[in-house]
Amino acid sequence: MAFYDLSKADRTRLVQKISAALEAAFREGKGRACLRYFKDADTYIRKTAYLATGRIYFEKPALQGSVLKALQQLATHKEYHVRQTAVNAAGEIGKKDFKTVQLFFDRGLSDAHHTVRNAVIGSVKKMGEVNPVPVLKWAKRYLHHEDKEIRREICHGIELRGRTHPEDILPLLKELQFDKTARVRNTLVHVLGQIAYKKGCLQTVLTDLKTWENSTLVQDALKEIIDVHNRYKDFAALTQAAARAMVTACFDKDKK
Repeated sequence: MAFYDLSKADRTRLVQKISAALEAAFREGKGRACLRYFKDADTYIRKTAYLATGRIYFEKPALQGSVLKALQQLATHKEYHVRQTAVNAAGEIGKKDFKTVQLFFDRGLSDAHHTVRNAVIGSVKKMGEVNPVPVLKWAKRYLHHEDKEIRREICHGIELRGRTHPEDILPLLKELQFDKTARVRNTLVHVLGQIAYKKGCLQTVLTDLKTWENSTLVQDALKEIIDVHNRYKDFAALTQAAARAMVTACFDKDKK
């Protein structure tokens, strides 16, 4: 029976059971005992496992070494769901202690399976949102990596921090403005749109874009910014008309 087929009370009991089983496994140094939950077909069981792992790491400092050892083993498992869950668990730890788990993301960026690479992106998003300094410093190292997929993953991964603090990621995004790979360029335009529609962010993005040298990309980004204010009109801080007026005021005044 899937996680959300259970009643709320049964889900609560299952979460407690998984947490207790994982803590016991870490305490006894039996990392392989985590496999049952790390490879479960139900994504919510796996999520429960990686959330519990992160919680145990910080609530039980004496077990931190055992947790990391288990995750190192699980991160190289042949089944991609196990590697995915290990990366997500490392992401929970990296919200506060990125340096300790950095290696999981260095390796995960080039994992053979897209699900694991997506877990890296998701983890970078959640870590970068609350622990931006070391995470963005790490991300900067990969902006010009020879693998276009890694450049795209990094661009996508830093997005969430930009939705509240666009000034933190705009310098990194700017380094990608001349990337010739379509997937990277498209992701860059997408991210610029995503960080522009939240409250207080649009003017910061527009002011920075005025300093960019790739005018063609900037024009594509402006179109995306205006369009995203319509697509996400229920969540955008401004109406599309107001966003368009700000873009015009910022970029057309120099033409007069």
